[in-house]
Amino acid sequence: MAVRGLLTGLPWWVKWVAIPVIAVVVFGSVIATAALFVVGLLFKVLVFVALVAGLVYVVRKFTASSPSSRDGW
Repeated sequence: MAVRGLLTGLPWWVKWVAIPVIAVVVFGSVIATAALFVVGLLFKVLVFVALVAGLVYVVRKFTASSPSSRDGW
């Protein structure tokens, strides 16, 4: 409630331009680190999914080509 009263008399450009720019300057490294972490995590998830899909494809291809090999499991 105190913040709302503090920002009431200020022009729109202070609320919507200056304050976000100051926040990005102050917390920019934190925002960049979090964004890089999320992008890196998504990349690793995609690589994991691709490797698992490739493994499932290879295993199914070899087990489908020789039906007697299923008995070994």
